[in-house]
Amino acid sequence: MNAIFHRISVRKYEDKPIEREKTEQLLRAAMAAPSAGNQQPWEFYVVEDRETMEKLAACSPYAGCVKDAPASIVAVYRKNCMMPEYAEIDLSIAMENMWLMADEIGLGGVWLGIAPLAERMESVARVLDLPEDLIAFGIFAYGYPAEERPQQDRYEESRVHWWM
Repeated sequence: MNAIFHRISVRKYEDKPIEREKTEQLLRAAMAAPSAGNQQPWEFYVVEDRETMEKLAACSPYAGCVKDAPASIVAVYRKNCMMPEYAEIDLSIAMENMWLMADEIGLGGVWLGIAPLAERMESVARVLDLPEDLIAFGIFAYGYPAEERPQQDRYEESRVHWWM
């Protein structure tokens, strides 16, 4: 629960490489996510190459921090999964797991939305030269945080409706 209430969007990172073991922990957390019919439609591209990161940063007006991150993970899904209408929901759960794990192991990151905007999805697909059967979903830029602030308390009782 600590990671849930501590996690923030981190867009500034220390100039320090990420240990492969930590990246694997992020990927394990992502792949531990539940999915519709257990279809597990995801695949992940780990990007540390500076030139590729700069290209990914240009895929969305909100992805500029990617160029300064030590690493990014691009989450994609297979078109031909069992229930494609649920694939983006499945990927959302996987991305959140990854984000929470990052906080848990001393990293910080930010989920940069690519889907459902076709132009951004196609741009990421071109940068990574994705096969036709894979669809770009989101980018998770991460590293050792160079910024810290408390998470906002977003609980709003007025948005809770009790049926009793």
